[in-house]
Amino acid sequence: MADRSRVAAGAAGERRAALEYRRLGFETVDRNWRCAGAEIDLVVQCDDLIVFVEVKTRRRRSLSEALAAVDGAKQERIRLGAQRWLMAHPEHAGDRIRFDAVAVVDGIVEVVEGAF
Repeated sequence: MADRSRVAAGAAGERRAALEYRRLGFETVDRNWRCAGAEIDLVVQCDDLIVFVEVKTRRRRSLSEALAAVDGAKQERIRLGAQRWLMAHPEHAGDRIRFDAVAVVDGIVEVVEGAF
């Protein structure tokens, strides 16, 4: 079972990331979407752009260390999840897509657009 404080920190980081995307003009379409083998932390939309977002929240570490946790295997699971999300949401067929990574470290939010 996951450490409750770690889970709470992760949820807080996802909320911070969602607020940052809202500030940037995006609407949150989905949160913590799960399917076999994958989870998408956030799905946000602005016009015809759908962004699949992986959020990494860390305490007292660098932003680059948090972003480094989105390794090749994690990227592949997110791509799989995005494919399945799009299949489950045919209304977004034809929309542009992007994969972002967000690091939240000590309350600082860094968005890396097109991270992978």
